[in-house]
Amino acid sequence: MIDPHTMHMLTAMMAILPIFILIGIVIILVPYWMIWKKAGFSPWLSLLMFVPLVGIVMLYVLAFMEWKVVPVAQAPPYIPPRV
Repeated sequence: MIDPHTMHMLTAMMAILPIFILIGIVIILVPYWMIWKKAGFSPWLSLLMFVPLVGIVMLYVLAFMEWKVVPVAQAPPYIPPRV
């Protein structure tokens, strides 16, 4: 049998574990959401990162695919006026 102290610890861990899992999901999901959005794709594709093999394949697709974003024109360097 499990002693009461161990049972209380297990109960507390089972109550806190879902919170840690949700925090981990958010930590992973937010950067991928922003990357997919900045690449010009649907940010909902970031949910595929949680499917083990599909997530790895999509990461390679994202890395080697040409992004649909138009680069921003470079402004000329600022030259301060002479006095």
